[in-house]
Parts: sequence; C-alpha cells; structure tokens
Amino acid sequence: MSTTVVIDGAHVVTVTGAEYPSGHVVAVDGRITEVGPGPAPSTAGARIIDGRGCVATPGLVNTHNHLYQWATQGLFTDNTLFEWLAGSYESWDRLDADVVAGTTTAGTAWLALSGCTTASDHHYIFPAGRGDIASAEVEAARAVGIRLDLARGSMDRGRSAGGLPPDSVVETLDGALEATAAAIDTHHDPAFDSMTRVAVAPCSPFSVSRELMVGAAELARAKGVRLHTHLAETLDEERQCLAEFGCTPVEYAEKLGWLGPDVWLAHAVHLSDDAIARVAATKTSIAHCPTSNARLGAGICRVTELVAAGAAVGLGVDGPASSELTPLAGEMHQALLMARARMGPQALNARQALELATMGGARCLGRADELGSLEPGKLADIALWRVDGYGYDVIADPVVALTFGPTPPLEHLLVGGAGVVDRGELRTVSAEAAALAGRQAHTRLLREVNR
Repeated sequence: MSTTVVIDGAHVVTVTGAEYPSGHVVAVDGRITEVGPGPAPSTAGARIIDGRGCVATPGLVNTHNHLYQWATQGLFTDNTLFEWLAGSYESWDRLDADVVAGTTTAGTAWLALSGCTTASDHHYIFPAGRGDIASAEVEAARAVGIRLDLARGSMDRGRSAGGLPPDSVVETLDGALEATAAAIDTHHDPAFDSMTRVAVAPCSPFSVSRELMVGAAELARAKGVRLHTHLAETLDEERQCLAEFGCTPVEYAEKLGWLGPDVWLAHAVHLSDDAIARVAATKTSIAHCPTSNARLGAGICRVTELVAAGAAVGLGVDGPASSELTPLAGEMHQALLMARARMGPQALNARQALELATMGGARCLGRADELGSLEPGKLADIALWRVDGYGYDVIADPVVALTFGPTPPLEHLLVGGAGVVDRGELRTVSAEAAALAGRQAHTRLLREVNR
C-alpha cells in the first residue's frame, strides 16, 4: 500500500535551492515527490503534518561518532587527546556486544532527538571473544530508526609496537582486514534507501601500521565502499608524524593512497594552506567536530578556508566521552561560533552552518544523491523544528533561530517518511528505555573493568 506524508505550512529550507516561507513538502513511499510554496495539493489518505510555526530542513547527517563512548562520559576532563586516550583505553578494552547494544541505543536515540537521520559511527575496538559487536550495533540503530553508516575501524599497532593503545585491544593485520571484509559482506547495503552502509575505517596513523592503512584502502576500493580515519587532530600527532615518517599527516595519507573522492577524514584541525589545497584538489571530505576539538583543546578546524577551496565539510559530534551529550543540531551553533572566533562574523553564516549539517554531511558519506536536501527524488528524511515558542518567536529569520542560539524544540523527525520523533517524543523506542540502556551499558562496563 502506498504511503503519503504531507508537511503543510512550514518555512521550508531546501538547502540547495529556494526557501518557501509558507510552503509544503510531499513524500510518497519514503521519497520526496514535491516541494514548493503555498498550500500542499489535496491528497486523499495522506498523513498531514501541520508545519505552521516550524522550519522544515533535511534531516541532519552526523559524519563522525563513537557511540560506545556513551558508557565513559565525564572522565579525563582536563587531559590532552593522547592522555585522554591512554586513560580511556583501560575501560574500552572490556567492551562487549551487550555494552555496545546499549550505548548504540542511547546514542542514536539522543541523535534522533537532535534532528539526526543518518549517523556514521567509527567503531574501532573489537576485543577478542566479546561477542558480535558490529551486529549488535547495527540491530540497535535499526530499532531506533535512523540510518547507520558503520565505519568499521581497526587497530593493529599496540604499545609494544610503538602505538598508543594497549596490546589487548588491537587486532592482527590479517585479522583486522578479514573482520572488516566480513562486516561489509554481512551488513553493507548499497541500495538508494539503505538503512545500513559500511565503510573501512582504520583508527589513525598512531594506532595503525602502514600495512593496515594500505590494505584497508585496497579492501575498500575492491568492495566499492568508502574510507574513513582520524587525521591531523592535534599538534602532538603532527609532531609524531614528522618524527616517524618525515612528513605531515596529510602528506602521509597521500603517500598511502588515502586522499580521494571516496575518503573522508575526521577532525583535520591542523592543516596548512598546502594541505587544504591537496584535500580540495583530491575531493577528499572532512568531518568537522567543533565541540570535541574544543573540549580536548585540540584547536579549531579551518572550515572557512576548506569550504572556500571547494572541499566537502560535514559535522560530527565525535564520541560522547569527548563531547558529553552534544546534540548534532548544537554542532551547527558551535561550528558557527568557532569559525567566527577565528576569522570574524563573515567566516560562516546561518545557512552555511545548516549546509554543513545536511548536504555537507551527505557529501562526506557519499550519499549526496539521496540525502542532505529537500528535493523531489530524494529520501524523505526531514526534520521539523518549532520556532514560534518563547524567544524564538522574536527572531524573524527561522534559520538564524535554528543555528544562532539554543536548538529549537524538534517537532517531528521523519526517516524515509516514517515518524521517528513525533511532537518531540521518540516513537520507535521510548526515551526512558534508551536512557536505561545507556545507564546499564555504563554499569556493565564499569563492573567488567573493576573485576
């Protein structure tokens, strides 16, 4: 049976084209069929959503997360990245499938309540004998109802080999590649309306061998999936890369075949002008995580220069342990302020911030044909924000209301036309159940650590 959803009377922001101050969006069977000004055409049997007082945007796209970190929030609050990682690994090496199921439920529910319809999760810790972690994550995200991009990570360079993580959490070179290939074969769905994609995502140059970086790139291209890793996040990383490899992180990535239109890099805080030019010229994308970078004192990504050079830039909340309870919608606000703190009030405007969170993110994940804007033919992933409430009602521009201050209440969230949030409440799982899953994951992990 065909299903039709009509949003009527909203301020519709398509992101890639016109805005309609009192417009409509029509979706049939999960895809947008019509976007325009004025009242929607009469459609028998349609679900009608009253959009008056709301701004309709594409669902937000989260390009970088570590959902398992829901269980270890609030720790190492005054440490550098390397110090924070060294301490956190002592807990993370006890992760198992049950913990990850709980953290994924809590984390994706939190993302949905902040307007997120697609999330890329970079999971790179797979302790031996701890269950099918990848499947647990996929199933939990599916229950919440948002699209998951599982960036199947890996590490093969433990402390005994000069790396940062303890040997207990790394895989062998062959084991990492085989497990990543199995995750792709089991979970990756290339369909237009896919709910689950898989990317190949070794963690970072300071926890992964050259051989694994090269092998991962070869695997991804043989399987036709995307590549993701952390890069140029801190000055410590740059110094280590120069000392060990004799080049900057971006130069190292290029030597290993890790720049290109199928690659997106997390953070990229410390980029020279030459590095920005190479990133843009190779059509490599960047996941900007402003709150996490600020929380860890890593610096501020040069978003204004990257966008001016033509690079695709999306937003990511990063892990909850380095950006506690950060909502994806809040990263628009943070990106706006960070850019302006660096370069003044012309550095980034409200609509550019929204574009980072939508179309920019879709480009990072290789889904620009499917997501990121409100256009006929695209998936009906739509967020509806209420901007007629206390305080918001005196801001004439609804996109400014969305990005300049606290995030407005989320009225509705549709994923493929299906309601995930309705009048501010989750409809797939309850917020109370999701919170409980997160608390239980935290308790279980700590119990494992303290044994």
